[in-house]
Amino acid sequence: MHLAVLNPGSSDHDLLFTDGAGAPDDRVHAPVNYHAYAACTKGSFCRDVRSLPSQSRDVLLLLGNSMKPALRALDALRTRGCRVAVSWKESGAGQVARRLDDPANLEGFRRVCAAADGAISSTPELVALYRAVGAKRTEYIPTPYPIDDARWDFSRPLAQRSGVFVGTREWDVHSRAHASALLQACATGAPITVCNVEGRRGRKRLAALGCANLRVIEGRLPYTDYLRAMASCRVVFQQDSGQVPGQVAGDALLCRMPCVGGNGAVDRDAFEPSDLGQLLADDGAWHLAVERSQARAMKQLAYAPVAARLQSFFASLGS
Repeated sequence: MHLAVLNPGSSDHDLLFTDGAGAPDDRVHAPVNYHAYAACTKGSFCRDVRSLPSQSRDVLLLLGNSMKPALRALDALRTRGCRVAVSWKESGAGQVARRLDDPANLEGFRRVCAAADGAISSTPELVALYRAVGAKRTEYIPTPYPIDDARWDFSRPLAQRSGVFVGTREWDVHSRAHASALLQACATGAPITVCNVEGRRGRKRLAALGCANLRVIEGRLPYTDYLRAMASCRVVFQQDSGQVPGQVAGDALLCRMPCVGGNGAVDRDAFEPSDLGQLLADDGAWHLAVERSQARAMKQLAYAPVAARLQSFFASLGS
């Protein structure tokens, strides 16, 4: 199976993942999040039904701010004889709740779930929602990370790492608890690395922390530079409670380092609860946490096991 992931009307460029994750290349979208469902099956990511590869039969249709593009795309996919599963593009609990505040979206969501062949949930929490609105078959399948591809190994020796990388950056998304995460990280006394994407406003907020051990990365880095900056630290820390798929934790897996504090799907699948202070002070505890998280992720979150689950799921949808 070569899964086609369709995000109708989006600004993302069409991509063919004939080489799976491929070599890291900041000129194209990284093979993570929903792109990873396509990449792990050597499939495609498209924004229009007309650009789907002609042989594509299995399609994951992403739901966005409005249900209208998805409903139109579903009709066209039916005409092509495709098997179609749907999934929210932004699938944190609060993100979905905001979408469903709109009566038109709520009605459209019910229609598209009932008409599709199934639904894939990137978080365990949304499975019940898809079932409640009539999805014929629903399964939690986490967004995979290419930890089984050596080209995506961003690890560094522990001797070359120092301090805490705070994985969140959205001050105004309350479920991220960004200020709380920063304050707790600063209290450890270790060097703290954080990205500021808000310019002057962000700098004022960071200055208000009164944290002397803060290293600020200004602006948004290319993804591979971001991973290298993360890997220069010892531990990733966050306080995100939004029940998201968990890219911060997924990035930590690529960097072969512990991630502490979030409740995303990847966080829970890969990482055991750990004490931030112990991971900063105890080399043995750090190595054990990395070993265990990598072992768990290889079984559940790497490309190969997720690709197998996707193939099994779409086969269960029938003709």
